[in-house]
Amino acid sequence: MRRMTYEQALALALHQEMERDPTVFVYGIGVPDHKRIFGTTNGILEAFGPERCLDTPIAEDSMTGFGLGAAVKGLRPVHVHIRVDFLVLALNQLVNMVSSFNYTAGGKVKVPLTIRAVAGRGWGQGCQHSKTLHSYFAHIPGLKVALPTTPSDAKGLLAAAIRDDDPVLLLEHRWLYWADEEVKAEPYTIPFGQSRKLREGKDITIIGTSWMNIEALKAAEILARRGVDVEVVDPRTIAPLDEEGLLASVLKTGHCIVADNDWSFAGFSAEIAAMISERAFGRLKSPVTRIGFQHVPCPTVRVLENAFYPNAVTIIRAVEQKLGLSPTDLAGEDFYSHERRFKGPF
Repeated sequence: MRRMTYEQALALALHQEMERDPTVFVYGIGVPDHKRIFGTTNGILEAFGPERCLDTPIAEDSMTGFGLGAAVKGLRPVHVHIRVDFLVLALNQLVNMVSSFNYTAGGKVKVPLTIRAVAGRGWGQGCQHSKTLHSYFAHIPGLKVALPTTPSDAKGLLAAAIRDDDPVLLLEHRWLYWADEEVKAEPYTIPFGQSRKLREGKDITIIGTSWMNIEALKAAEILARRGVDVEVVDPRTIAPLDEEGLLASVLKTGHCIVADNDWSFAGFSAEIAAMISERAFGRLKSPVTRIGFQHVPCPTVRVLENAFYPNAVTIIRAVEQKLGLSPTDLAGEDFYSHERRFKGPF
């Protein structure tokens, strides 16, 4: 075990998988340049050369098709998108080709394509550079979708994605890159479809995705001071989804808040709320509450941006309402400490 950041964990996993398997290569806009995708491809060019670590034109659809071709011919490409917003330019490939290629080939062709995409807010990046869109991709049969929150999960899920014979999308929130913890240094994988409890609790369940788990843990820390025991569960992968693991937590607490790092309307939180309502209706002490982005494009102006994005305060107020508690005094709390470490992609 050694302490490492989210970015270092991703870089180490990629290095180990490229070292283990000569068919693995990484490519994408900016992958070998001085920024190294927030540092997540550090050392790869030096270790494996330009034939296995290569830059590409700004041509998302073509480059995704390139990855599909490489995958079906026996390679294991890792395609990196510095912003998920522009992965939508590759939806034709993802929806009509990559996701269904194995199916239309009668199960005879493997498609071991991994797509990494940077998601989420920075500061003042506006509506074209701040999306997550994970519900888009989870909606498509044939695609696996992972949203690691912690460095250890990022390392294990990336390794699992690269070794998987099906296409996988790994979405990484840009504010998570400097999160750090003790991580196993040697190679390992984390199976898809297994949720993780980030915090044990008995009073209420918060199911969070990506950055919203950080907000949920902050909310849980504050609420614990007044005796509220919050359980935080991270699905880790939303396709496949660990329904049983999520359901077990809700059955224990009887209350559920889904804190999703995306728009609420027609999103992943709606799917979770429907599943829990269908399978645990008689055990719920309150209706499932959903927290997500306001249903408007993300503003650029900071004061409006803060109103657009829910945070720990949003979660705390939702918990108080569900449990019939008076408002917690939040004077003196620091809710934006991570942001001050974000320096932009360059």
